[in-house]
Amino acid sequence: MKELSTLSNKAILGDALEIMKQIPSESVDMTFADPPFNLNKKYGKYYDEKNISDYFSWCNEWLQQMVRITKPTGSIFVHNIPKWLTYYSTLLNDLAKFKHWIAWDAMGAPLGKTILPNHYGILWYVKSDKFKFFDVRAPHRYCRECDALLKDYGGKKNQIHPFGTLISDVWTDIYRIRHVNRRDDHPCQLPIHLLERLILMVTEEADIVLDPFLGTGTTAIAAKRLGRKYIGIDIDSEYIQIAQAKLEDTYPIKINNCYVSIFLDKIITIRDLDYDKIAPFLLTKQLYVKKGITKTLTQPTLNKSLVSTIENPKSNILKKLELTPQIKLMEKKTGYKGIKQV
Repeated sequence: MKELSTLSNKAILGDALEIMKQIPSESVDMTFADPPFNLNKKYGKYYDEKNISDYFSWCNEWLQQMVRITKPTGSIFVHNIPKWLTYYSTLLNDLAKFKHWIAWDAMGAPLGKTILPNHYGILWYVKSDKFKFFDVRAPHRYCRECDALLKDYGGKKNQIHPFGTLISDVWTDIYRIRHVNRRDDHPCQLPIHLLERLILMVTEEADIVLDPFLGTGTTAIAAKRLGRKYIGIDIDSEYIQIAQAKLEDTYPIKINNCYVSIFLDKIITIRDLDYDKIAPFLLTKQLYVKKGITKTLTQPTLNKSLVSTIENPKSNILKKLELTPQIKLMEKKTGYKGIKQV
């Protein structure tokens, strides 16, 4: 066994099984795996084309290691297509306690004689009833053209939380990375906000997050942005080089001493217990004026005064802090100009 400090905050080149065997039992706070799908895809220099028997024998080995190294207070997540998750759950049911199946929006292509696949799944398992958990919120969804809430709250709109709802096990606000110019050289890169939501939900600052199939670094980057330690493993040297380069340019993101998941000036996920600290940095009303007509947008966006509250001023997030695409679209379609804080 190796001292955990020798592996912490590193993107490690090597075989996931062999590296995990060197990690002490019950030493990691969160494990997340997005393994090869065994669909004859090429991942860098690796082809996932095992026969079914060999594939699940291999899966059983790394799943056992993930459970072994996870703390009793920790969580185990496995991401894949629903077809394979049913097999994984059969293996995991003998090792840990099932908590949830999380579905997140990922439109797919028709696959012959079946219904249209429209989600990926994330299995969530724990080892004991002492697992860490924090309520997290996602922002309300608004019409991009009229700014109205998309969900009907049955006449109780005045009672809803000003930021957003507590998340369920169906996530429709985080999407696959479809644009080539936003992707690394990896066939199955996950959106960073997906990992940040999981991390905020089950870990605390300085906890350790491990990903045995790191790819180009998404899990490690999410952990570093949220003030967690990370251990990332991948068998492909090119992916590790990409991950290391990205990690060097990654900084923690905090608003009023609270870690958040943000994109441009939009918050994607916050902890419920942090809302009161973050609320002063949100603009919840913005006026657009055209020919004497005033229109009010109510979508919460970050006040640019938050710049001084970000932990590291070199963060790339700051360079991109600007009006949201939704507000830009609103201006373009309606002709309303001149944003004002009220």
